Amino acid sequence: MNTSRSRGRTPRTLRVAALAVLLTTGAFTPSASADSARTETPVGTSGGVTETVVRVKAPLPASFGARPAACDWLSYLRYRSSSGPASSADADRVLVAQPGILEGAGAFDSVARNTVTRAAEQGRHIEFWALDRRSNCLEDRTGIASGDQHTAVDYYYRGKQVAGRTFAGFVGNDKLGWMANLGIEQTVRDEYTLLAAELPDQGVRKDKVLCGGHSLGGVITGYFAAADFDGNPATTADAGHNQCAGYFALDTTVSTSLGDLSGSIPDDTNLPDVGLGYGVVQAGLDSGLLPRSLSAPVLLNPETMTLLAIAGVGALQNPGGEADLPSYLPANTNIEATNRFLFSKDTATFLTGSPAVKDFRLTNEAILGSLMDDQSVPLAFLQSSVGFFDGGPITDKNFPVANGSSSQPGLFGTEYKAIPAEPHGPLYTWRNYDRVGDPDDPGYRSSDGRPFTAAGKEVTDIQELARSMAGQPLDFTEQYFPTKLVTDLELATSPQVKRLVVHPDGLTANPTLTVLAGDGLLAGRVPADLHPVVADGYQHLDVLTAAPVQNNGRPEPVSTALTEFARTPR
Repeated sequence: MNTSRSRGRTPRTLRVAALAVLLTTGAFTPSASADSARTETPVGTSGGVTETVVRVKAPLPASFGARPAACDWLSYLRYRSSSGPASSADADRVLVAQPGILEGAGAFDSVARNTVTRAAEQGRHIEFWALDRRSNCLEDRTGIASGDQHTAVDYYYRGKQVAGRTFAGFVGNDKLGWMANLGIEQTVRDEYTLLAAELPDQGVRKDKVLCGGHSLGGVITGYFAAADFDGNPATTADAGHNQCAGYFALDTTVSTSLGDLSGSIPDDTNLPDVGLGYGVVQAGLDSGLLPRSLSAPVLLNPETMTLLAIAGVGALQNPGGEADLPSYLPANTNIEATNRFLFSKDTATFLTGSPAVKDFRLTNEAILGSLMDDQSVPLAFLQSSVGFFDGGPITDKNFPVANGSSSQPGLFGTEYKAIPAEPHGPLYTWRNYDRVGDPDDPGYRSSDGRPFTAAGKEVTDIQELARSMAGQPLDFTEQYFPTKLVTDLELATSPQVKRLVVHPDGLTANPTLTVLAGDGLLAGRVPADLHPVVADGYQHLDVLTAAPVQNNGRPEPVSTALTEFARTPR
C-alpha cells in the first residue's frame, strides 16, 4: 500500500479511544455543579487535540412556553490544541461553526480536529467550536452511548432500560409548541448569547473570532453578520459583524438567501407552503396545524436518523464483522420504507421489497457505507466519499432515478450509484477511501462501462465518519429541525424577516473564506467572484468529514484553507 496514503487512516489505537469515548458519553462528570450557568466536560484527548462539551445556561423568553429544561441551555463541542492555552480568550483564533440543515455539532468532528492539528503544527493555537442548535436538546443519546448496537436497538425500539433510563419515545408535534418561534431571529440571538458569555470582551471577539458554518450555516452566518442585538442600530459594538474578525463558508456562501443551497431540502419534506404568507404560516406553527419540525417519510425523521447513529455504533464496535442490524431491527413502515429506498436497485425491487437489505451479507462498515456514501445514498446533501463496496459483484442502482439521467443533480448529485448484486451470496466488505485504486481494487464499473469511482473521488475515512456519528456526545444529525428556521429564510422578503437585516453592510465588513465541495451542492455554478477554494472530488459532507491525509498524499484542503485563513491578520 502507498505509505503516504496509509497515514490518513484511523489508527487502531484511535478506534479504541473513540469507542472508549462512546462508552462514557452518557455518564459525564461536569466541571461545574449542576446548577451552574456553565459546565465543561472532558470528552477525550488524542493526536494533540483536546475535546470537551460545553453547556451554557441561556433560558428562552417566557413567550416560548413550556419546554424541557435541557432546552434552556446552549451546547457546543470545543476542540483545542492540548499544548495550547486553557482559556479560549488566549487562543490565537476561535472558529465558531453553525451546522447545516438537519445537522448537529458532531458532524464537525473531523474538520475541527484537522484544523486544530494543522495550526498547532505551524506553532499556532486555535480553537474550533462546533455549535448545536437548541432543538438538539430533544435528542436522547443514551442508547448510542452504550457502545453496543443491540443495546441501542433494544433501548430505542423495544423499551429496554439502559443505565436506569427508559426511552420516552420520539417527540410528536404536540410536544413541540415552543419550537413554533424557533426561527432565524432566535438562532442568531443564541449565537450572540453564547459568544458574549464565553468571550465577554467584545474586543477579543472582534479580534479573534471567525464566524461561519456549513450549508445552511452559511446563511445563518449571513443573518448573524447583519443583525443588531441591542435594539439600537446606532450603537454597533453589539452588531453581528463586530463579533467576528472574518467569516468562513463550507460548501455554502455567507448570504441572507437560500439561493445557493438548491437541493439541500428534499421535495418530499413536510415543509409548509410559504405562499400562504408569513402570518398564515406562523399561525399554523403556533396552533400546531403545521409541523413544527422538518421531516420526510424516509431517512429524514427522528427514528431513521437514529438508525444512522446506530449503524455508526456497529462500524466502531466491530468494523469487519458481519452485520445483523437489518434483521435485528423491528419491522415497521418507517424502517421498511427507508430500507427499500436505500437498497433497491430499481423500481420493481422497491415495490416488491425483494431482495431486501437483510437478504445480503454485509459487514458493519458496509452497512454504514451504504447509508452515507455518494455511490449509494441518493440524496446529495447526505453524501460523503468514504470508499466503495468490495467482496462480490456489484450492479447499478437505478432507483429513485436511473444512473446518469437525473434531472435534479442538485438533489440527487451526479455520481453513479451501485448496490451489491448477489443476495444470500458473498460477504460484502467495505474498501476504505485510501484503498480505492490500490493494486487489489477490483475496479468495479457500471453497466455502461463507467468506473463507479476512483481514488481522487474518495476522501473520507469510514472509521472517522463512524466516530463522528456514534462517538460524540452531541449528535451528527438534528432530529428535530425547526420548520420555522426554513420558512423564515424562504420568506426573507417579508417585513417580519427583512427587519432582521439591520446592518446589510455587515455581510462584507470582514474577510470571507469560501470553501466549496467540487462535487457538492454548488458544483457547476461556483460563484467566481468569491474566489473560492474548491476541494476537488468532495461531496457536500466531505468538507466536514474528510481524512487529514488524502489519496494523493497531500493534506486535507478544507482544514488547510481554514488554517491559512486563521493566520491572516484583520
